[in-house]
Amino acid sequence: MIQLFKVKESHKVLAQNSNCEAPTEKQSAGELRLHNDITELNLPNCCTISFPNGKDDLMNFEVTISPEDGCYVGGAFKFSFQVSPVYPNDAPKVKCIPKVYHPNIDYEGNVCLNILLEDWKLALNINTIIYGLYHLFTSFEITI
Repeated sequence: MIQLFKVKESHKVLAQNSNCEAPTEKQSAGELRLHNDITELNLPNCCTISFPNGKDDLMNFEVTISPEDGCYVGGAFKFSFQVSPVYPNDAPKVKCIPKVYHPNIDYEGNVCLNILLEDWKLALNINTIIYGLYHLFTSFEITI
């Protein structure tokens, strides 16, 4: 799993070896909550998470969904997540990176998912959002 505190411990070791004070970088409450959410992720097999800026930048990450059911089978849809420092008070900003025709995704990649907008609650987490996105692509069927 992700070893987020490894950098912090290496700073402490460097500080002890150089007889200096430990760095005063503190994680915000949002970063701590996000760290907890990410370590407890229970993703479906068709979903993956990646950190393009390295694992030190938890607040910006990407999730790729490759649906196994529905009319989007065979596609790979990448979503960028931008989490604010006041998370979970504010919902993360989620955008679909590739252009896709979907009734819940606009031309700019903005996702219309109720839990990202008016139904956001403090009890919701990253896992809930990913399952919501997954559900958008697996339950949607075109009927003619």
